[in-house]
Amino acid sequence: MTNASPRTPIDPRGPRFGAAITAVLLLVAVGLALIGGTPAALTERLVQPAFLLFAFIVLVFAWGAFAGVGRHPYGWLYRRLVRPRLGAPAELENPVPPTFAQGIGLVVTAVGLLLFLVGVPYALVVTGSLAFIAAFLNSVFDYCVGCQIYLLLVRTGVLGRRTTPVAP
Repeated sequence: MTNASPRTPIDPRGPRFGAAITAVLLLVAVGLALIGGTPAALTERLVQPAFLLFAFIVLVFAWGAFAGVGRHPYGWLYRRLVRPRLGAPAELENPVPPTFAQGIGLVVTAVGLLLFLVGVPYALVVTGSLAFIAAFLNSVFDYCVGCQIYLLLVRTGVLGRRTTPVAP
């Protein structure tokens, strides 16, 4: 872990690395959900591999949303394994939009998990597919859907603007 504050600028390649891992996990989870279906009994749903993988993904999104992307486990992997092999980033970015994006991922996947628990067919498939698309766009095309939603909410005044800029 790092002692970085939630406002410390981050290497923008870190969240993309995390999005790639998330995209792969979501793709596997959606595949498992398609194969496994929605069992009738709650006890069967609780031990289904798709549910367990989705629960892990929800926990990782929660970690990123509440601790910030600077303290995210995938960020730690990026800093330890990937970044030492790369040159310095061209610029650093504000961690608030990617952290907000983690919150959106948390909500989407948690809703799918809860709907699955109450027996809604294809809840994991639909919500997992939506989260996969967002993670894929971020990892491959550097387009963070959650970050764009954050910026839109700031521009419309729904979320407050920062009065002090983040130091580089």
